[in-house]
Amino acid sequence: MATDFKPGLTESEGPPEMSAAPFSLEWYERMRSLLGEAACRSLGYYVLPDGFVLSIVMPVYNERNTLPEILDRVRAVPLKKEIVLVDDCSTDGTRDLLEEYRGRESDDPLNTLSVHFHDVNRGKGAAVRTGLSRVTGNAAIIQDADLEYDPAEIPRLLQPIVEGRADVVFGSRFLGDQPHRVLYFWHSVGNKFLTLLSNCFTNLNLTDMETCYKLFTKEVLDEVVPHLKQDRFGFEPEVTARIARRRFRIFEMSVSYHGRTYEQGKKIGWKDGVKALWCIVRYGVAE
Repeated sequence: MATDFKPGLTESEGPPEMSAAPFSLEWYERMRSLLGEAACRSLGYYVLPDGFVLSIVMPVYNERNTLPEILDRVRAVPLKKEIVLVDDCSTDGTRDLLEEYRGRESDDPLNTLSVHFHDVNRGKGAAVRTGLSRVTGNAAIIQDADLEYDPAEIPRLLQPIVEGRADVVFGSRFLGDQPHRVLYFWHSVGNKFLTLLSNCFTNLNLTDMETCYKLFTKEVLDEVVPHLKQDRFGFEPEVTARIARRRFRIFEMSVSYHGRTYEQGKKIGWKDGVKALWCIVRYGVAE
């Protein structure tokens, strides 16, 4: 497809006006004119359909120190968004902060926010299920509240879905050249082993089944969410198996990862790994 890309701009021409909304047709045409179509595809620049809304589900448990920053980063993503926060009975003041957020009025055209609370601690999977059952957007992504994943990468992950090439997108920490904090060796071995075992049962070739960043179309959510049962980290192999069984189109894209230590609040432990093994076999064998 021919483009009107110019290799350079004269001083008199200057840069193009960039007042158009990001991911609008006008904005994309200007970016393509400046950078070329190949560069736009590489950078994740594309046109969003009119009225498209992305739902971002954020399970929260004792994240008082990181929640304000991650919420600011999510709000800064230049897409129209529905942010769904689910508190899993936090005890560190997170709940009070969320009550404050819920009480604020906002006229932000890009962001709407809803807050939901669990009366008892049920686990991350339960919080994610609560959030996914309440989304109304055209697609939804899961976002942890601990700063390990960068929301600035969300538009790039959304591209295969917007272009009609994918129903589900996994953001892999082990694929490609994105920055990745070096931490626990045995955690990485465990993640790769669980992904390998999951692939054996689902016949997929994922590199990171346990990733937080999973993005779904609304059609996928309507089909899968009512069947989900796992309350803790077993959610990851369960949702993967249910998606694979229904033969949805799955893409995988690289994401950066700034892992945190247990001293910084990391919660997953070896018992969750054992439960994940059980879930891989359980949901890999039968619905």
